[in-house]
Amino acid sequence: MTAAPPSPAPPLLVIAGPTATGKTELAIRVAEALVAEGVSAEIVSADSRQVYRGLDIGTAKATAADRARVPHHGLDLVDPDRPFSVADFAAHARDVLGAIGARGGLAILVGGTGFYLRAVGRGLDTDALPHDPDVRERIETELALGGLPA
Repeated sequence: MTAAPPSPAPPLLVIAGPTATGKTELAIRVAEALVAEGVSAEIVSADSRQVYRGLDIGTAKATAADRARVPHHGLDLVDPDRPFSVADFAAHARDVLGAIGARGGLAILVGGTGFYLRAVGRGLDTDALPHDPDVRERIETELALGGLPA
């Protein structure tokens, strides 16, 4: 599967950095300032842990009050026992960015997961990623038989 880079619309503002450095609050303030000027703005999380439901504290995920201030996307997408890959994120981001653009809004991409940010900015060619089904099967068997050594 090869995913093309997202279309250039909507305009995209990126706020990147490590966890718990104030990125989300900055994004909310920027979005609120834009809305006050008549520009619609929505936040799209690009954090590989914030996609998981229930992992709120350790990920510095936006609170319900924060989410009420500005529309947020990319949070609480899957349960923690489900896999969620960069390809899943790229597909989700394409859909969300397209919807924001269709509404005439500005997307504010916020996060610290560089691979997620790169997948949005440069696209993601999953065909270029090497994979070996035998290695995967061997690792899954080893995990099923008691896990990996500590």
